[in-house]
Amino acid sequence: MKTTSPLLLWLPLLLFAWVIESPVAAQQPEVAIPAAPGKSGPPVKPIPPLNGVVPKQVRCLSPLFPLCFNQWHNCPFECANTCFLDCVSCKPVCSCNTPGAVCQDPRFVGGDGVTFFFHGRKNEDFCLVSDPNLHINGHFIGKRNQKLTRDFTWVQSLGIMFDDHQLLVGAKRTSTWDDNEEHLYISFNGTPLSLDGPNWNYRNSSLVMTRTSSTNGVAIEVQDNFRITAAVVPIGAEESRIHGYNITNDDCFAHLELGFKFFNLSDKVDGVLGQTYRSNYVSKVKLSANMPVMGGIPKYSTSGIFAYDCTVSRFARANGTPVTGSGKVF
Repeated sequence: MKTTSPLLLWLPLLLFAWVIESPVAAQQPEVAIPAAPGKSGPPVKPIPPLNGVVPKQVRCLSPLFPLCFNQWHNCPFECANTCFLDCVSCKPVCSCNTPGAVCQDPRFVGGDGVTFFFHGRKNEDFCLVSDPNLHINGHFIGKRNQKLTRDFTWVQSLGIMFDDHQLLVGAKRTSTWDDNEEHLYISFNGTPLSLDGPNWNYRNSSLVMTRTSSTNGVAIEVQDNFRITAAVVPIGAEESRIHGYNITNDDCFAHLELGFKFFNLSDKVDGVLGQTYRSNYVSKVKLSANMPVMGGIPKYSTSGIFAYDCTVSRFARANGTPVTGSGKVF
């Protein structure tokens, strides 16, 4: 009679323990691991609307966290449509309040935890992160307010370069907003990807992309390099009124709200966001200001969404030739 090796008996438990301790597993978004069919619990009672806003409900779909698995939670009002469920704490988290977040007009939370604004200029591209094996540009859209000396701006698309690959993630322009309509656009190495349905996912070597919501949300990860969550959101009428954006019905300024996590940055990393991850970085923004703004627009400016010719570039492509192109997504 054959006996099972003790090592084989312990192997599943050892593997499970390793996954639990993995920093990537602990940060999984709402749909990183599909739920088992028929296991979903009933949604919690919705929060009464505030100023016409009804927060969405999110849940943890990772069976690695059984005490939180499939429990529904309401998003807080301050991030009614852009929160995710942190499976570790089993609480909804505003993705715009964690280190690596880029949201709103655009508001950054640096790797050092310091919050600042970088307005850039509308219809231009800027280096957000630049490291020898990773370069990320942001294309800014915006609108001029005659009462200010700057544009209102938002990040409309990302141009992500790693190894010899180019990944474009952007928000399609739309005049009216519908949560059930797909406003997210993704292309990989110049080929547009078809985001087919709420369970869409994509794998190519070390690149993995999964849904974080049935529409307009995605998590992107390259093993041992980076993880990015991106959600397309509009400027709503109430937000426009509060901030004086004067957004009209011909364009709701759909844009990206982003969360970045990096696994292998060098201490040479630069860019609007990237520099804040250096071990010796000291914030240059005036923290006592009502709106701490990072200046230096010219040194972060680049000629295209896939160009790495900004002054602070650290990217080392094999062919050494900057690639230019538009960051516009239609």
